[in-house]
Amino acid sequence: MNRFATVALTALAPVSWGSTYAVATELLPPDRPLFTGVMRALPAGLLLVALSRTLPKGEWWWKSAVLGTLNIGAFFPLLFLSAYRLPGGVAAVLGAAGPLFVVGLAALVLGERARLRTVLAAIVAAFGVGMVVLTAQARLDLVGIIAGVVSSASMAAGTVMTKRWGRPEGVGPLAVTGWQLTAGGLFIIPIAALVEGAPPALDGRALLGYGYMMLINTGIAYWLWFRGIGKLTATSVTLLGPLSPLTAAVIGWAALGQALTPVQVLGMAIAFGATVAGQLAQRTPKAPGPTDEAEVIPVEPFSPAEKTDRNVSMDLGNGGMRR
Repeated sequence: MNRFATVALTALAPVSWGSTYAVATELLPPDRPLFTGVMRALPAGLLLVALSRTLPKGEWWWKSAVLGTLNIGAFFPLLFLSAYRLPGGVAAVLGAAGPLFVVGLAALVLGERARLRTVLAAIVAAFGVGMVVLTAQARLDLVGIIAGVVSSASMAAGTVMTKRWGRPEGVGPLAVTGWQLTAGGLFIIPIAALVEGAPPALDGRALLGYGYMMLINTGIAYWLWFRGIGKLTATSVTLLGPLSPLTAAVIGWAALGQALTPVQVLGMAIAFGATVAGQLAQRTPKAPGPTDEAEVIPVEPFSPAEKTDRNVSMDLGNGGMRR
């Protein structure tokens, strides 16, 4: 599979996440974001573990717990707290700033050079998202801002560490995704019980919504995300993140009857263009000179599983390998 196909499949994850708002508002019980987080992560994680028929071994018990907490367990509650304390537009912009965290962490942990084109693409994409979702009435709340920034940093750290640790030998992304979702869901359970109390009664619409969230929005989406992290650079994967709020805006216009102003349409074009430019900036010339801005392969060695992937896929050779 070539790099374009890998990027396209990975992009389906943030596109799927862009449907979260519409599904939550139209099908799910109101004011139960933490319960929704549990229902998204835990059943999907258990299902993927059952399908893979593989449990963690040795150090992968605690590694899965750490990654699950960063990518799911801490990220979901902080994201929901930010969404409740801030207007949706402000929260979305904070989330769109996540690629900047990954660029910095990837340079420190993975040795991926933070190139100017990549940083500019991340900034322009966040600016475009801001044009789409911010309103003149947007208010700021310190707790909400801190929660939004920390949630982005948590997901960024999880993305980089997922890339850093790779996968155990002979274990595919399906199993590793299941481990993380299970660990993340278990982490959220006591928080949800403390904050929201007993689970709500579920009708048919809610069961349909949670089924979609579990299978498509979380199980398949996170599998594609972690698979992409294994085949692309951490920076390349995270630059796909702005597709999530853009998808949410398109769904709001097409399915929920929400109007789009010319400024919002322009912002969507800017954010999408920056996302594409960010992917093009990750391509590595075959014979770079000493001053060329070629992508640097991470200094850390590949895990055994990643070495196997590299032998069967030219993606790693071309791309330098959730951004």
